[in-house]
Order: sequence, then C-alpha cells, then structure tokens
Amino acid sequence: MDKTQPRILQLLPALGDGGVERGTVEMASYLTRKHIENWAASAGGPLLEPLKATGTHYIALEVGRKSPLAILANARKLARVIYDNRIDIVHARSRAPAWAGWLACRLSRRKPRFLTTFHGVYSHGNGFKRAYNSVMLKAPIVVANSAFIRDHIISVYGFPAERIILSPRGVDTALFDPAKVSDEQRASVREELGAEDGAPLVTIVGRITDWKGHRYLVEAADRAANKTWHLAIVGSGNEGIIADLKALVAERGLGARVTIAGSRRDIPAIMAASDLVVSTSTRPEAFGRVAIEAEVMGTPVIATAHGGSLETIIDGETGFLVPPANADALAEAIDAALADPARLKAMGQAARAHVLANFTVEMMLEKEFCAYEAVMNA
Repeated sequence: MDKTQPRILQLLPALGDGGVERGTVEMASYLTRKHIENWAASAGGPLLEPLKATGTHYIALEVGRKSPLAILANARKLARVIYDNRIDIVHARSRAPAWAGWLACRLSRRKPRFLTTFHGVYSHGNGFKRAYNSVMLKAPIVVANSAFIRDHIISVYGFPAERIILSPRGVDTALFDPAKVSDEQRASVREELGAEDGAPLVTIVGRITDWKGHRYLVEAADRAANKTWHLAIVGSGNEGIIADLKALVAERGLGARVTIAGSRRDIPAIMAASDLVVSTSTRPEAFGRVAIEAEVMGTPVIATAHGGSLETIIDGETGFLVPPANADALAEAIDAALADPARLKAMGQAARAHVLANFTVEMMLEKEFCAYEAVMNA
C-alpha cells in the first residue's frame, strides 16, 4: 500500500444488506484499488465476506451499541486501533459509531480527521434526539447521500452548505447490466415469481417494514382496472408485517395474483424480468437505491413523490411519481403504465440513460473520496 496516502477507518453498526453497508464495501474496494490501506469496524453480518474480499482490514467491534458505557468502551478500543494503525481519517456512517469514533479521535494519542456520511433523516423532534444526532455534524466536512438529505441538514440543523459534499448513491453497472440477463433467465424468474403466460410482472424489492408501504401496493392490485398483472413482493423483514400482508392478500382474494417471494440474491435478474418496479415508501427515502437499480436494468419505476425519488425518477419520462399512502393513485399509475407497452419500453430506455449519466457507483465513490481529500485539507 502507498504510505503517502491517508489510512482510512470506516465505522458502521453491522454488515447487513442495506445501502449503508453496500456503500461501505464499495468504498473499501475503491480504496484498495487506489492502493490505500483501509479498515472497517462493525459487528459483522452477510456482507462480511465481500468486505474481507476487498483486502480491507476488518475489526470485529459492536460499534452500533448505543448505551453511554458501550460507546465509551468502544471509543477506548478504537483509540488504540487509531494509534496502532496510524489511522488518518475516521469515517462514521451512523450515530452510535460516530460517537465512538469522535471520542476515539479525542482520546487517541494520534489525532486523525473525523468525517461522517448522513445516510438518512434521523428523528429530531426533541432536544435529546437532536443532541444525539449532533455528532454527525461534529466533522469539518459532512457527506450527504442525496440532495434531499443535504437540504435537510441545512434546514434542520443550520449546517453550512459549503461544508457539505453531495455524493448521491450509485449503482454498480457491472452487476446491474441488462445485457448479462438472458431471455431464458428472465423467463425463469418470471415463472418463479408467478407471472406466467405473458402476464405483466409488477415487483417491489426491499426490506418489509411498515413504512415501506407494501399494503398500499396490495390494495392497488385489488383496485386496479387491469387485473392481468402479477405482483411479486421480494424481501425479508418484519414477520408481523409479512403476516399482515398475507392476511390482506387472502382477504382480497388475490392469492393467485400475488407472490410473497422472501429474500433473493438475483436482484438484477428480477429487475430485468419485471415490467414495472414500485417503491411505496410512506416516509421519504433518503435516497432509495432500488429505483436506480431498476432503472439501469431498463425497467421504469413507480414511486411515492417525496425524498430521494424526486431526484432519481423523472415523472412521465423514466417512471411515475404518486402521492404516498394512496392505493387509488398507485392503481391508476399502474393501469396507465401497462396500457401502453411501447411507451413503457421507451421509458425504460430513458431510465437507463438517466442512471448512467447521474447515478453510477463510480460517480458516488469519486465524490465521497473528494470528501476525504477535503477533510485532510481542512
């Protein structure tokens, strides 16, 4: 590794399969390719092996623990890591790890730079929550993962705009490449997800929690005038919500038209095989990678009109935006989209071009690396 380059430590609670975690692994790989020695500390998880495969040094540490005593204990351990490994930048991607990392920077005999990335809108309704969130703003430079988050940081916390670097999330175009999905694979996926005999396939991909709004999509399947399309719900999550969805499907008599598929690893093929991908979040997505992953596979997206979706989807050109928590509007949008297959195909082509021009993982990593350079010069 190049000893003249900064040595970087990323902190995050765990290595699950979300956007924060994937961004961490992508950055680790990027740093290794640039011959920059780097470390990551977390409690482990499904993306641990991909992280280790990048050549990053892994530190098993539960930095996501929120109790003051746990944060202080983690800070002391990280202070030793910083000193022993001559860390130059501590990059925190969540609040509890940020508190541990910020304290470690102060406790260590070596004084690295501190940097944070805002990956979401944190609850800020009272003084205690705002105090807890404040650690994300203790860095001289803050990275925002979307323009929505940048504007939130400025309006809610009064943080100076000139100290925010915008780094929208990006899609890995080597992995999400429609040319790599064969017609046979598309047909197989469609059959597995229940869209047989040429039925249009409408898919929602992501963790199943209440605020993701899956129930509105099930209601839309019942209310839509077009009854030919099949709905696939892909993802794991809250068992109670999943049970409620199954009950709703049964209550509406939609058992033959809805497949609850659970978690799957072949997401690029699912995106390519779908006629539409839907995002029904009732709260604003900080960014929402699902939208750009579908779009880059040439599949238009219907999403709720708030948060990051306003940046990733051009209404009427690359997809459709609808009001949140509104099953009727969602049903109407699906009916309109499926009514004109030629227009839908053209929208898919426009969607792919839009992502390639604005939201690739290479663009994301280059912009976030600019934050490392800026914080070293701050």
